[in-house]
Parts: sequence; structure tokens; C-alpha cells
Amino acid sequence: MEVHFTPEQEGQVSQIALHAGTDTEHVVRNAALHVVEETARYRTAVQEGIAQADRGELVDDDDVRLWLERQERA
Repeated sequence: MEVHFTPEQEGQVSQIALHAGTDTEHVVRNAALHVVEETARYRTAVQEGIAQADRGELVDDDDVRLWLERQERA
């Protein structure tokens, strides 16, 4: 697999690698694997939410609004 970057992007990756004390390949590999892991977690969470909704385990709209209002005040 090949990944192509603009010179500016390559420079940014190089700077990250330099500051991390590693090489650019390591930085790119870790970033790509992080995206894969986060995507899998997101899809799992969505599927769990759909399953909960299918079982009728929903939160009332008013309860959600109250929770959001409390979060904004905090």
C-alpha cells in the first residue's frame, strides 16, 4: 500500500515524527490504525444503540433536553 502526501503534508508528518522520536512510517501507520480502531468502535456503538432502540430502551426527549441544559450550565 502506498500513501501519497503533498510536500507540506510530508513536512507535517516529519515534524510529528521528529518530536515523537520516531520515523514517519511509524507515525503514519499509527494514525491509520487509530482511524481503523475508532471507526470500529463507532460502528459498534451505533449498532448497540440501534439494538437498544429496537428493544424500546429509549430516553424521553424531555429528559434529553433537561440533561443537555444541565450540561450547558456546568
